[in-house]
Amino acid sequence: MTPLGNDFFTLFYSFHFYLFGLIAIASAILFVTRKSPVAAAMWLVNVMFCLAALYMLLDAQFIGAIQVLVYAGAIMVVFLFVVMLLNLGSADAVTDIRGNAGRLAAGAVGLAMLAEIMVLARSSFPATLKLKAAETAMAIDGPGGVIGPIAAPLFREHLLAFELTSMLLLTAIVGAVVIGKKKGANDAR
Repeated sequence: MTPLGNDFFTLFYSFHFYLFGLIAIASAILFVTRKSPVAAAMWLVNVMFCLAALYMLLDAQFIGAIQVLVYAGAIMVVFLFVVMLLNLGSADAVTDIRGNAGRLAAGAVGLAMLAEIMVLARSSFPATLKLKAAETAMAIDGPGGVIGPIAAPLFREHLLAFELTSMLLLTAIVGAVVIGKKKGANDAR
């Protein structure tokens, strides 16, 4: 057991909860203010990762993992595919802030994240923060397993909203491709 106590973990938890919240807000602002659609999509990915971290801190590990896999992974790949399909011009035409300041900020954030991982790897969590084996086994062996409490309402009570959302996303992608194709055809004339 390390000399780190519950006060350290409470402070650690609170600090990271507010840190990820602030990063998510800043990334969302950068998402809507970027000229480059690819840069905007990357900031949106950052928002998704921050939301996943917040879910993890709120002890919703499954939602956090799904947030990364579905939203930051699959849906953002579709967004980037559509952006590339639209062919919005050369990358030099739409630029965002770059340079040494951006590289230094990215390096500082990377070093801070690495330091946090090293601190967590060297410390052991107090017993009050660890999941009890009986509760974990009951959650896994319960009806529907770990994902039952999420999947059951999603596919029973909210199935119509779920399907409408998927159709809305598909329609938006098809509309973006059609608009992009018309613009490209007019430019060729």
